[in-house]
Amino acid sequence: MSDTSARVADSTGNWVDTLAPHWARPYLRLSRFDRPIGSWLLLMPCWWSAALAAAMAHDVRGLPLTIVLFFIGAFVMRGAGCTWNDITDRDLDGKVERTRSRPLPSGQVTTRQALVFMVAQALVGLAVLLQFNRFAIATGIASLLIVAIYPFMKRITWWPQIVLGLAFSWGALMGFAVTFGRIDATALVLYAGAISWVIGYDTIYAHQDTEDDALIGIKSTARLFGAHTRQVLVLFYGLAVMLIGVALASGEARWPAWLGLAAFAAHLVWQIVRLRINDPELCLRLFKSNKHAGLLLFAGLLADAMMRTA
Repeated sequence: MSDTSARVADSTGNWVDTLAPHWARPYLRLSRFDRPIGSWLLLMPCWWSAALAAAMAHDVRGLPLTIVLFFIGAFVMRGAGCTWNDITDRDLDGKVERTRSRPLPSGQVTTRQALVFMVAQALVGLAVLLQFNRFAIATGIASLLIVAIYPFMKRITWWPQIVLGLAFSWGALMGFAVTFGRIDATALVLYAGAISWVIGYDTIYAHQDTEDDALIGIKSTARLFGAHTRQVLVLFYGLAVMLIGVALASGEARWPAWLGLAAFAAHLVWQIVRLRINDPELCLRLFKSNKHAGLLLFAGLLADAMMRTA
């Protein structure tokens, strides 16, 4: 067994490396608690839909609890998903400079230990899900199929980011499932907008690994688009803003929500202008900045919900 304190190459100097007990560090790295940005990005569509649904229902009484439960659920289920991803990719990760120091390819944990840890995280996620109505529970469980197949998509298609978008945007449906016990057209359009956003930001992220991916035969939209990435981002980010705008109009959103969408759109434009695909560190910073873009939109939606129930 390798040294459990060994750091992951693309995530150093975080609280896991410095504060967590040595025995816990490989597991916290498996669940990406040393790099929580993915959990935040998974959470954003959850919070968007919760706020928009509460505004449409003119009832925010259950919103604080829903926000907290979505927060917990997003972090533990992203951890379970990342653990599953690392289990399926353990051989590939060992061939990529950025990922070969992860717990499984570096030998910090065994595959069996990782599987047990994944199940434990999923059970916590199930406990969160059981706090909601039956329709929301079924909707949440349905997402597991997409999570299960995602790690294999980069082996067979140039568009694995679409499947990631389907998984990471699922929360856009959950807020409506929790609030109304159904999924209507507004939720579906919000979901489509979130998928477009995910395709955009994960394409930026994937530009960190294009050289290694080419060597080992891994496909991605970053490799597919190449030098045309900026133009394609205009398409997908523009589509995200348009579709989310349609969802807001369908939900009869008021001016705070539109202001949040405008700030969200401005942030996406800033990313496109700043992007340099041959600068991995910049790509990572721009990818991480999508947390702030998502929070800007959420702030507008939350203010709208509060205004409509005042």
